[in-house]
Amino acid sequence: MDNGVTSSGPRTDGFPALAEPDATDPGPVDPSVLYGQENHVSSAVWEGQERGVLRCHEHTSKLGEWRLTQKQIELVEKAGFQYLRILPSISLDNPLISALVERWRKETNTFHLKIGEMTITLKDVALLLGLPIDGEPVLGVTYTSCKSICERYLGRVPEAGYKSGGMVKLSWLKEFFSQCPEDAPLEEIQCYTRAYLLYLVGSTIFSTTTGNKVPVIYLPLFEDFEKAGKYAWGAAALAFLYRSLGKASLKSQCTISGCLTLLQCWSYFHLNIGRPKFYQEPAHDRFPFVLRWKGKQSAATAKRDIIFYRKALDFLKPSDVEWLPYKYMNCTLIPEDIRTSLILGRSRTMLICFDKAERHLPDRCLRQHDMLQGIPKDIQQWERRSRGVDSGINLSEKMEVELNEWSARWLHIVHGDNGIDESEYQHWYLRITRKFVGRPVSPLPQFQRTVKFRTKKKRMVIIFLALWS
Repeated sequence: MDNGVTSSGPRTDGFPALAEPDATDPGPVDPSVLYGQENHVSSAVWEGQERGVLRCHEHTSKLGEWRLTQKQIELVEKAGFQYLRILPSISLDNPLISALVERWRKETNTFHLKIGEMTITLKDVALLLGLPIDGEPVLGVTYTSCKSICERYLGRVPEAGYKSGGMVKLSWLKEFFSQCPEDAPLEEIQCYTRAYLLYLVGSTIFSTTTGNKVPVIYLPLFEDFEKAGKYAWGAAALAFLYRSLGKASLKSQCTISGCLTLLQCWSYFHLNIGRPKFYQEPAHDRFPFVLRWKGKQSAATAKRDIIFYRKALDFLKPSDVEWLPYKYMNCTLIPEDIRTSLILGRSRTMLICFDKAERHLPDRCLRQHDMLQGIPKDIQQWERRSRGVDSGINLSEKMEVELNEWSARWLHIVHGDNGIDESEYQHWYLRITRKFVGRPVSPLPQFQRTVKFRTKKKRMVIIFLALWS
């Protein structure tokens, strides 16, 4: 069984170095895969049109200010959020996130790197966040008004300044529901707990680019806490993040939302770029594994900007990649229900979160599953469209194809072929990928640029030494 943390396959040393690409042509040579290149941010960067660092929206900093009673904690755990509840507040590295987004391609739902494609899989979500990745799809009815749904599930209607359409401000939830009375009756405890869960998902896995609001569409899913625990919240979180990455990768965008802690910690585990240094070696005995990055870290990344990270990703070396980063973690800490579902990290399926449906394509990143990488299957182009913007629309009636794919997730586990010749993949990949984001500079350790300034009184020659790091 694939438990996601041990290795028994033939190779774990990373992807072989690809041949040096033509620095004057970033690609793709063959646009059949990355057909959206014209609108991708990498096209703008190549032409010198910098958009700067993305505004990153996640709101974990105030989660610790909620005071849950023991009864509330039991309901939260029953709903499937016992580990997300202890998600640490990690300082986001916005330049690192922005550079990763420049490498994300929504045509494949993968990062296109010099060493090949990589992605965040269902296995990563389960191990890093401890969310269930198997179960019912997170789907329901759309709402464009807060009043009736908040009154029904929270017992209170937000005032005019705290709501906007089908969204409610996070600050309203915190102000009125962050401390449940110890002697509250069960119905009131349930309302307070639903408010917390809405705040929790709206601050983390379903954070929006509004910066301070969360859609109320999730509230009905918390009506029955037992039933809520049967949803595949991890799959929904990944669908939401995939969609956010895809939007943010367009040159017209300047913000990103979704679970950015997941994105950043995935990078920490898989790429030796921007990874913080610890004053003390972190313990490997905590689950979920995102807790590894909780604690005192050095401030070495504070001075690194997007140019630094872009260059590091453009010239990524095989030695900077950890294909199997969890093999050193203590797998006995993983709950049995999560451990048995980790093989879904290899499922070629459709991820669903309300109106968002995104393809999960592990066959493009087999090295993350300890297999040799061959040329993956072609991907059928699919239109990402918003379904059911009107109130009262049951999305399950509009997503039959996507739901069928998710229902068959256990039937579409990808398998590798240890007899393939990876050189064929390398040649294919060099033709279909975007090789550079930034324009390459001289590869010499240092170079000199002479800039001549002429004035009426004197001629000055200034030599700049630019260090290659």
